[in-house]
Amino acid sequence: MCGIYGSTKIYEPDQVQKKLERTNFRGPDKLQHININNKVVFGHNRLAIIDLDERSNQPFTYHHVHIVFNGEIYNFLSLKDELVLKGYAFRTTSDTEVICAAYLEYGSECVNKFNGMFAFVIYDEKNNILFGARDRLGQKPFYYYHNKGHFEFASQLAPIQLYNSDLTISSKSISYYLAWGDVPDPYSIFNEVKKLPPGNHFTYQLDSYNLTIKPYWNISTKHTPYFQGSFEEAKEELKSVLKDAVKMRLFADVPVGVFLSGGVDSSVIAAMATQTTESKIKTFSVKFNEKKFDESIYAQQVANHLKTDHHVIECNYEEGIDLIDNFSYYYDEPFADSSAIPSMLLSKYTRDQVTVALSGDAGDENFIGYERYVWIKKGKMAFMLPKPARQLASKILQLPSNYRIKTMGKVLNFNDVNDIYIAGMTGVDTSWIDSDFNFLEVDELKYLKHKEKNIYERMSDFDLKTYLNWDINTKVDRATMAYSLEARSPLMDYRIVEFARSLPTEYKIQGKNQKRILKEVLYDYVPKEIFDRPKAGFTMPFQEWFRGTLKDYVMSELSDTELKNIPNINTKEVSLRINQHMDGSWNRYPLIWKLLVLKQWLSKNGKGYAIK
Repeated sequence: MCGIYGSTKIYEPDQVQKKLERTNFRGPDKLQHININNKVVFGHNRLAIIDLDERSNQPFTYHHVHIVFNGEIYNFLSLKDELVLKGYAFRTTSDTEVICAAYLEYGSECVNKFNGMFAFVIYDEKNNILFGARDRLGQKPFYYYHNKGHFEFASQLAPIQLYNSDLTISSKSISYYLAWGDVPDPYSIFNEVKKLPPGNHFTYQLDSYNLTIKPYWNISTKHTPYFQGSFEEAKEELKSVLKDAVKMRLFADVPVGVFLSGGVDSSVIAAMATQTTESKIKTFSVKFNEKKFDESIYAQQVANHLKTDHHVIECNYEEGIDLIDNFSYYYDEPFADSSAIPSMLLSKYTRDQVTVALSGDAGDENFIGYERYVWIKKGKMAFMLPKPARQLASKILQLPSNYRIKTMGKVLNFNDVNDIYIAGMTGVDTSWIDSDFNFLEVDELKYLKHKEKNIYERMSDFDLKTYLNWDINTKVDRATMAYSLEARSPLMDYRIVEFARSLPTEYKIQGKNQKRILKEVLYDYVPKEIFDRPKAGFTMPFQEWFRGTLKDYVMSELSDTELKNIPNINTKEVSLRINQHMDGSWNRYPLIWKLLVLKQWLSKNGKGYAIK
């Protein structure tokens, strides 16, 4: 995992150097850049994982193609064997060289051969084009700026932002952020910078300046054929694919470990890791001083059973505050998932012992695991009532002063269960956002609002395309890269994603039993009793901190005067909500955190830019 950079605008060498230094935390092992025929500048921050020799440093040249690459191609060894049979020779043992040879052999179709997480750009000197791609699920980021003859790209926003005076902050993106907690693809916080969507590749013609973006992978909104076997047969097939996905991701020339929260997803990854290697697996979890936020005891139970070399990282208030103060340096675009802070703390101390860590991300999206799925299914029953009855009930429930009852009343006034689900992601009451733009409208709604699949499958698809990509992948990439740690997610292996979507819904959820098939795989290795408890999230005690230790900080940063400097909000409504949190009548910490992050980004990263 690394940081990539490139531009058709030929910056001065010291400027390119500074652009790369800005994200040197992504790859501190080697910083290097080259000017290719005065047409393209390529730069790279390397975090050496496979073939640690300098021969695999990037930018890398293979025949007439040059590449900068961020990520891992897990099946590169089998692909390499295939290419050797076709006459290709290799001088390294890295996956970077295999990408180049695959491109020469298969052209743009090479991406369909890759099983991995990746964002790369190839300069094809012979055809005078740039060809690049992003992995199927968006694990690796890719930002680009395209303005006539100027095409510039990077793993994060900051390198593009440096020495570019043409950027303006997007009011539309601020509205999206306030609603969704992040800036959705293909947008960025700047009007002029975009993100390459997951599962897409592009070609940029250096002669004509033409940029063409095409999808190469997607999930279908149509009804797909169900897996034809029994539940037991499906379980064994999932176990086989999952074991292979974990085994592929354990391959590295540096130490590898596993993030272990004690939940189902991370536990099944840890269990599979112990099954696929004879080495003792290192596992890592976080412990908080506040008891109700401490899940480390469950991780310890799993670790004890699997006999892993387990490490508990104790996090305290002071470290959390330090990360808050520097948040926008690593998350160089507004990002409001507060679990980014404990993710950074976990990464910081995990990096002391390993360079690669496997995670359990995507289990909920693949196997219908979020609790909100069950809530929405129950909420659907309310919509069996005639609309006039729902409207009357809505008015009655909004009369009391209790905000929870008011919220229930507002939910009854929605058009259908799809709108309830969107409200669950963005907030039932968004009246505090002051925007003429419809910030709830995103292209990915097509995965939720069609009628070809049941509500569970549609919610799962929608989350895979939105929450997993926009939120979780962003959080994990920035949190781990801040400390030069590579995170790998076996449950994001596209074979598992596609297999999960081929299964009958009841294999994934039956009654209240969510992630049914994944749990049954896990119970073959770890006792079921360890997981007989409510599902827990991964967060810090911000709710209590904002009312206690950080109250003065919040009230100072978000005073009525300061709120007036934050765009696209109704200051009166926001002030009311902050006071509700402080008097204990309502938990508004997600809103408070969202505003604190945006305010910090505007003052540090967005200073001097116009908002349009």
